[in-house]
Amino acid sequence: MANAADAANYQLLTLTKGDKEIVLEGKTTSFDYYESLLSPNITAIMTIVDTGGSIEYDSEYDRQERFGGIYNALPLTGDGSEEVKFKIANALGTLDFTRKPLYVNCSVNPDQESQRESIILSLVSKSAIVNQETHVKQNYSASSNNSESVRLITKNLLQIENNNIEIEKTSNKYPFIGNNKSPFDVICMLASKSAPEDGNPGFFFYENRDGHKFKSIDSLIDQEPVQEYYKTDVNRSSINTDTNFKISTFSVNKNQNLINALKSGVYTNRTVFFNPKTFKEEEVSFNLGTLEKSLGKNEVPKPVNRGYTRTLYSVKDVGALSPKVEEENLSGQPETWQGKVQMRYNLLFNQMVKIQVPCNPNLKAGDVIKCYFETVTTNEKIQGSSDPVQSGKYLILDLCHHYDTQRSYTAMTLVRDAYGLYTNKS
Repeated sequence: MANAADAANYQLLTLTKGDKEIVLEGKTTSFDYYESLLSPNITAIMTIVDTGGSIEYDSEYDRQERFGGIYNALPLTGDGSEEVKFKIANALGTLDFTRKPLYVNCSVNPDQESQRESIILSLVSKSAIVNQETHVKQNYSASSNNSESVRLITKNLLQIENNNIEIEKTSNKYPFIGNNKSPFDVICMLASKSAPEDGNPGFFFYENRDGHKFKSIDSLIDQEPVQEYYKTDVNRSSINTDTNFKISTFSVNKNQNLINALKSGVYTNRTVFFNPKTFKEEEVSFNLGTLEKSLGKNEVPKPVNRGYTRTLYSVKDVGALSPKVEEENLSGQPETWQGKVQMRYNLLFNQMVKIQVPCNPNLKAGDVIKCYFETVTTNEKIQGSSDPVQSGKYLILDLCHHYDTQRSYTAMTLVRDAYGLYTNKS
């Protein structure tokens, strides 16, 4: 059986600028591809070693049009026209960006000798460039809800086609004026002020290999696991003997921090709203005692509740973006989401672990995977046994597919909002 950790297999890897195309297979020493729920665009970093003679200089630089190295003869100027297409395959799948290339963001030449040079290319998806070239200027108070505002911005400003974006419908509306901000900044702002039709507020706007996504936390964690991984020193004949799904390294980066959680108001908070129409203050308390959707046990791990631990303040919008002061759209008011959304984000990041596995290009940011960790004991290990607290479903916050001349692997940061292997669904 082929090993997913084998060296990179580049089926296609080219650098194109104008009518010039350079084949980079055999010149690339490493390739790192990145996705994250916290990033609205894909990024990548690749390292090239060039021995020269790859391409001719243009006549405007060299009248004799001699051959030279990629860095100066192409040349790599970072003007947004240099695109990289790649197709990298292994035993588990293929990372294919032949139809949706990445673009050179910047290039550096850290090591140049008379007969060789090394080049480091930083790559981004096209939407990252378009985002910097456009600005949100108009008033979006007339949109029916936040998801409609996102649809208009991505279509009209970012020029993202409908088949390259997935937008989950929101239940609330947040009127706003663009104020010349970038589309990414505006959509990420809306993500933190949006609630799904069913569930707790809190969205992510991100891009993975399938395209852009505007999805709620609840819908992400409600997915079925796309893959199962295990970490153990014992052969697991009863479950899986395929080493392609064995966790090679594992570390806990963050676990429950009581003081920080109390400061952030993760469990209970109070929000005070000032109504400029009535000049009165209104108080609303939020308490996430249980979660309808979670990656572990539905009961939130928390200390004895002795009241709110954080107070938030907000001014209600009554008249600023509506034609009449009397008009008050409750779906656009902060009391419907502000207290809960901060609790939901903070709770999701309560547990954070990093793992490394043999390269699996099928995994994407926003996927759910199931991890089985062995029970720590000095007694004899039982095959197939897993720790019932640490094992369970995890959400992929970010990942890196790494390829080089000797090996390939996928490194992931995983998050979880609760403990336990078994939930109401599994």
